Amino acid sequence: MEKYGVAPNGETVTEDLKTKIPPHIRWQAENYNHLHEQPTIFYAVALSLALIGDSHPYTVYAAWGYTGLRILHSLIHATVNKVMARFSVFGTSSVVVAGLTARLAQLVF
Repeated sequence: MEKYGVAPNGETVTEDLKTKIPPHIRWQAENYNHLHEQPTIFYAVALSLALIGDSHPYTVYAAWGYTGLRILHSLIHATVNKVMARFSVFGTSSVVVAGLTARLAQLVF
């Protein structure tokens, strides 16, 4: 932030980040923030499935598939940041985490 003249002032920092920081650097910061959103749901669901002992092949493949999709999403976001490519990967990963959530609900209820 110092390199680009962004002052840690609560009133101007958001606007400065958008205008003074180059896009390729902002993409990496935005991607980091995104890793605190939907993936946290995945962590809770995957941990719950593991704790109840679900080792069905679908569960294992879906969990690894979700992980791979999120890695791919991060790579796209941090490098080329093509929105439609990111959206396609995000949509697919959303379906996978929804399937894992449904699997958890099926086993619990």
